[in-house]
Amino acid sequence: MHHVKIALITGPSSGIGKATALEMARRGYHIVAAGRSRKRISDVVSTIEKKGGSAEHLHLDLASLGSCTEAARTFADSGRVLDVIIDNAGVGAVRGLTDDGFEIHFGVNHLGHFMLTHHLAPSFRPGSRIVVVSSEAHRRASGVDFGQVRRRVGVLGVLNAYAVSKLANILFASHLAHLQPEWRTYAVHPGVANTNIFPTVVKPFLRSVETPEQAAQTSVWCATSDEVADQSGLYYSRMKQREASPAGHDDSLAAELWRRSEQWCGISRHTN
Repeated sequence: MHHVKIALITGPSSGIGKATALEMARRGYHIVAAGRSRKRISDVVSTIEKKGGSAEHLHLDLASLGSCTEAARTFADSGRVLDVIIDNAGVGAVRGLTDDGFEIHFGVNHLGHFMLTHHLAPSFRPGSRIVVVSSEAHRRASGVDFGQVRRRVGVLGVLNAYAVSKLANILFASHLAHLQPEWRTYAVHPGVANTNIFPTVVKPFLRSVETPEQAAQTSVWCATSDEVADQSGLYYSRMKQREASPAGHDDSLAAELWRRSEQWCGISRHTN
């Protein structure tokens, strides 16, 4: 029997996530569209189905660690293999805290995806790919202030908070590659697309803006290409490997972030 490949994509209802979901469906993947709004997700699912693809909605609120656990277990309980997960959803330039009291960029962009990926582990097989959407904005962050990620930031702190969360994405992908060498992990800068993540006031100042379809290319390439099938834990932009910032190569920072993330998520397991 032919195995239909399955790709779970977070934040697939608009922008880069939607373009990614449509392209992965076009390539024959069954799409698990994971997000909060049933209406917006069902619009994407029906668009995919109209084009001859297949998709389903999985309820996921990345600002709630409980929701991340529940979503992952719901999928894992179906007994299916997950070939690809694209941790695409993100918030940018907003203020607030998650349900669990984390600064919202860190909580949604990093910790929610950390929790989701952890509980999806039983569904992965050797060669399963984990694509983590980061950003060149990670270069603004020289490290992670582990006290700050539990506090709301002021207006002037939002860009730095976003940068820290995107650095965390890179550190997560590299450390996961170290802990689980049988899987393939990739951190991706998608390009700057004119999407809802940026408030209207800053849009005129964005340089070299791409369409969501162009911005989705590197995620899709890392999720599907034979060229990167034997690579893991690296950082990519415009379908090429790139060097992350010095902080993005800090293995001890990656290990500390991992340890604290497990603690915050209530995960205990023995890691080497």
